[in-house]
Amino acid sequence: MTPEHVRDAAAVAAIFGFFAMAWFGWAQEAPPARWVKWLAAGSAAGILTLIIGGLLVWRHWSDGTVFDDQVSPRFGLVVGIEFASAGIGAALLAWRKRADLISAWIAFVVGVHFVPVAMVLSIPALHIVAAAVTVASAASVLVARAKGLIVSAVVGLSVGGLLLGAAVLSLVDALTR
Repeated sequence: MTPEHVRDAAAVAAIFGFFAMAWFGWAQEAPPARWVKWLAAGSAAGILTLIIGGLLVWRHWSDGTVFDDQVSPRFGLVVGIEFASAGIGAALLAWRKRADLISAWIAFVVGVHFVPVAMVLSIPALHIVAAAVTVASAASVLVARAKGLIVSAVVGLSVGGLLLGAAVLSLVDALTR
């Protein structure tokens, strides 16, 4: 991922590890039986990445970060817009009796929000994560329908896998500096 500061690389690993675990968990709503052990393993790997990344953040807390008086409010604004968009869209989908698409909508919002996050935090590699998660959100709906699976299982598996991969890459980056 190569953020400027080790602390930021470790934080990306921890945060992506947490959210990978969460997406793998969401995928367990009603997956095919053969997926369950892999989803559990993905969740466990996400937790492990979260813990190691968190310990590295703590160890490098005083080493510097991109977050300052200018970056922090912009990051907060991006995250606020993400949460509002995800929540409003989820509510509209539920109201329209399309709750089956909420996971795909939230994944889409998450993917799109990585574009401004990449710019605000000066981590160009997040653009790759943005594109992959955004594409996965839409492709998962098509794959789920074609294979007779529920959308949340496919979205959770794909987005969880992408975030876990990015988390591990960021962890390796933090560990090898």
